[in-house]
Amino acid sequence: MSTPPIPDTPTQHHMVQDLRANRLAKAHKLRELGINPYPHSFPRSHQNAELQAHYANLENGSDTTDEVKVAGRIMAMRNNGMFIDLLDASGKIQLFSHQDHLDPASKVILDLLDIGDIVGAMGTIRRTPRGELSVRVQTLVVLSKALLPLPEKHHGLTDVEQRYRQRYLDLIMSEESRQTFVTRSLIVRHLRQLMEAEGYIEVETPMLHHTQGGAAAKPFHTHHNALGIDLLLRIAPELDLKRLLVGGLYDGVFEINRCFRNEGISVRHNPEFTTIEAYKMCLDADQVMTQNDRVLSQLVTRIHGSPKVAFGDYMLDFTPPWPRHRMTDTIKAACGLDFEAISDPDQAVAAAASVGVKLPPKTSWGEAVAEVFGEKVEPSLIQPTHIIDYPRDISPLAKAHRHDPRFAERFESFANGWEIANGFSELTDPLDQRARFEDQVAARLNGNDEAMMLDEDFITALEYGLMPCGGFGIGIDRLTMLLTNRHSIRDVIAFPTLRPKHQG
Repeated sequence: MSTPPIPDTPTQHHMVQDLRANRLAKAHKLRELGINPYPHSFPRSHQNAELQAHYANLENGSDTTDEVKVAGRIMAMRNNGMFIDLLDASGKIQLFSHQDHLDPASKVILDLLDIGDIVGAMGTIRRTPRGELSVRVQTLVVLSKALLPLPEKHHGLTDVEQRYRQRYLDLIMSEESRQTFVTRSLIVRHLRQLMEAEGYIEVETPMLHHTQGGAAAKPFHTHHNALGIDLLLRIAPELDLKRLLVGGLYDGVFEINRCFRNEGISVRHNPEFTTIEAYKMCLDADQVMTQNDRVLSQLVTRIHGSPKVAFGDYMLDFTPPWPRHRMTDTIKAACGLDFEAISDPDQAVAAAASVGVKLPPKTSWGEAVAEVFGEKVEPSLIQPTHIIDYPRDISPLAKAHRHDPRFAERFESFANGWEIANGFSELTDPLDQRARFEDQVAARLNGNDEAMMLDEDFITALEYGLMPCGGFGIGIDRLTMLLTNRHSIRDVIAFPTLRPKHQG
């Protein structure tokens, strides 16, 4: 069982305090010897991975005169410190700290080191007879004396909650976690490059909003003292991004940034999350889907070398074009309900109940369709798929379908049974948009605190004219889960939202 740095039992507490006292005494001893255990810098010459790559062909048992300077955290010590596993951000290398080669100060330092300490080492490159690339150390430098012990190496950080609360320990102990967050960074970098190649520029919009809009969600509230006004943390950047299009800033704009929704937490939901939202002139929902197929397949290929990626028991294939299915058709195929033959909301609620989906009496026709789809169809959408033609009454920012006004030109994209993208032909008619907002206000008055507010300035912007455009949003966190084979959103967010831990 691992020994956590912040213990939960009196016995663990005393063990850790004893270990900390011992390490603190060593730090004091270093100071007495005139050695600063927390120096300002170190002249590192290489990262460990660079050396591993450069000397990949060095034969077993070979010594060189090549001098290097490395730095990292001690992860293991053997033979009284003669062999040290040193970890930096790029990987591990072995330090060979033989007393015959160390300078006098380094011999003293070696006796005061513990697992978890961060050190610098200067010496020459060799490969042991057993094939381990090593630095034959001449000089050791303490860079940070660790006062708390790491979890026991053979078990790692086994407490899942502790991994999320103390992400720094998770990253120290787990190569898989480190690689997940490196991959997340690559996903964001490549998305930026791919969007720029598609003719978009990156912009920034406010996090603090006066009104609730851009999505159906409950916001977080805050207060600005100097202005004396209440504000909302944004739930989506959509309305501001479309304001930029009205202004003709560029042909297409996108933003990668945080959104905040005051809703439940699950393996796929965190109150603050990262999205990319993008809008481009002269596109409709159909063209946006084609673009997304192209961009996401290229992204997966850049990360994994092909448009296919393993997730759990499945091999997800992002090769374009992805299948497109009308929402009502998928429901009819899954459970036999033909919602297009139903127009009355009460009948729609009754139809949903007939297949086991219980809904409140004031549910709209579109809400009933969406709820049945969510329960009966969505979990089965394993391969990347677009679901199109969403009900208009749950799509207040999308253009009505050009052939059937009950629907909107809206799609959502799914993979592994998860929604990963949402997009549509953007509503550009200011009179229609006002009517949709008024419907949302009515829903709020009826108790729906996720409905949007009436944004008068956005209506004013539309009255100056917005060119036909298409837009979409993709959740970066869920996308990262899919591309790193992680099954909880907490594994791909460095610092997920958690309830405070109360110590006894």
